[in-house]
Formats: sequence, C-alpha cells, structure tokens
Amino acid sequence: MPKLLFTESYNKKAAKFLQKYSDLKKQYEKTLQLLELNPAHHFLRLHKLKGKFDDVYSVSINLNYRILLIFMILEDQIIPIDIGVHSEIY
Repeated sequence: MPKLLFTESYNKKAAKFLQKYSDLKKQYEKTLQLLELNPAHHFLRLHKLKGKFDDVYSVSINLNYRILLIFMILEDQIIPIDIGVHSEIY
C-alpha cells in the first residue's frame, strides 16, 4: 500500500489552503485517506498531467479543488506538491 510523504513546503500550502477554505477540511482529509488506501479510486479522478507538469498527477478534492502529486512508484510513495483551485495551480 502506498504511503503519503508530506514535505514542509506542501504542509505550508495545505495549511494556507485549509485556512482559506475551512469548509473543505473534511473533504480534504477524506481525499488523503482514500489516496493512501486506493489511489485509483474513481472518486479521486486521478490523472497524469501534460506539458510543464509532465511527471505530475492530479487528484480531485471536489470539482473545483485539486491536489497535485508526484508518485514514486518504485518506493511506493505519494508526495503531494501543491493544492488549490483548479484554475490557479495548472
């Protein structure tokens, strides 16, 4: 089972995001739990990005908010790198 690995940089972004969108905290936590249990779950809408985000994946918190991820498949790690509004992080 993959493990989430949080960086200091991501934790700061997540804290700022959750302060601004405190009503999404439960959805955010559910998304992280599901990501660790089953990254391919349809609820997450996991997909690989293209262009400047070529090695990055995205999962949905809901239709407007996303978490960008780097997957380290060989080490079975998932590293969140950014969180935010769809239009702002792409």
